[in-house]
Amino acid sequence: DGFTSSNQLLIWVGVLLALNLQTSFLSPPFGFSLFYLKGVAPPEITTGHLYRGIIPFVLIQLVFLIVIILFPEVVFVFID
Repeated sequence: DGFTSSNQLLIWVGVLLALNLQTSFLSPPFGFSLFYLKGVAPPEITTGHLYRGIIPFVLIQLVFLIVIILFPEVVFVFID
């Protein structure tokens, strides 16, 4: 338990929630950002192209999500 106050816990949960939501906006089946991108992409770009293109970004976000869960103090490095 690396939290010294309830405020730190709330900040950590907020960061965790925001990162999780950001990942959900990019990943199927509810990849809302992908549908927005499809709307402005050229016609030759398919939804499949977009799904394959976001894989590295989703993996990076999942790694950071795991890091924040395992090491909560990472969230507070730039605050102090």
